[in-house]
Amino acid sequence: MATPNFIMLYVADAKSSADFYQTILGRKPVQYSEGYSMFVLDNGFRLGLWKRGTIDPPAEISAGSGELVFEETSDAAVDERFAEWTGQGTVVAQKPTRMSFGYTFVALDPDGNRLRVYKLAQ
Repeated sequence: MATPNFIMLYVADAKSSADFYQTILGRKPVQYSEGYSMFVLDNGFRLGLWKRGTIDPPAEISAGSGELVFEETSDAAVDERFAEWTGQGTVVAQKPTRMSFGYTFVALDPDGNRLRVYKLAQ
């Protein structure tokens, strides 16, 4: 069985998106060009940023139709991440709130892709 280990986001400006993700991930991309950047996280998961208009075959683009999800170890860690990201100017779609699955907030990247941070309810 194949196991996903990589997500690709289609972006308007690969450089500004790479700068944004470098800030929130706290690491530089391992691959960088005008049309594409890739980050590799400590757990081996990869995040690719591909410039729209250079994708082959062309794709219909709809930001916000999915989420890149970040799990935290505590509610306090969710609040810390919220403070960190908002302090960096990240746009927030949902402030920290308690939902049926846990404590969470949602931010947006420069292209409107959703970034959910959460602590799973016990």
